[in-house]
Amino acid sequence: MKGIATSLGILLTAATATWSLNLPLQAVTLADGTVYFVQPPRLVKATTTQSATYAWSATYYFTLDVPENAGEPLQKVTIAQREGIDALRYDLKDTQAFVGEPRGKRQAVALSEVIGDRKTRTVSVAFDPPIPPGQTVTVGLRPVRNPNIGGVYLFGVTAFPAGEKAHGQFLGFGRLHFYDSRDAWFLRDRWFR
Repeated sequence: MKGIATSLGILLTAATATWSLNLPLQAVTLADGTVYFVQPPRLVKATTTQSATYAWSATYYFTLDVPENAGEPLQKVTIAQREGIDALRYDLKDTQAFVGEPRGKRQAVALSEVIGDRKTRTVSVAFDPPIPPGQTVTVGLRPVRNPNIGGVYLFGVTAFPAGEKAHGQFLGFGRLHFYDSRDAWFLRDRWFR
């Protein structure tokens, strides 16, 4: 009898584990209504189409992966310049977002709002509809022009789940390196020797 009970317990445990794996994960919601991701998105990379100072036609891409077990869709992303001598300005109306990565297939994503705050050097981008778990999304910011001064520029990326009282979770820093024309000539001369 004891062997049957042990076997039945193992069978029930395995069945419960299998059943629970097939259930969708729910976001973490606190008593005050604050919503968190179960598993936050991941900042995959940050890239620019132009790395020379003063360039006028650059786009800065920030690619995020929303994991299957996020528990909530991705509603909003904020991108804040944290390091870099020049304070960058953006053509907010040219902000874009798409499912996919900068190189490859792209599926456009509608934006409900794009807000810039020059004092905090932050751009907020809200998706309409939110990006569901299991997707990779890229946000493209268009600067008025690249910085005048070369160097490393760091951008803090924060993701917000869907919900009225969503808690932003910091994903890390996107790093872009800009080279002034003197550096570009030096690198070119070195490359061709």
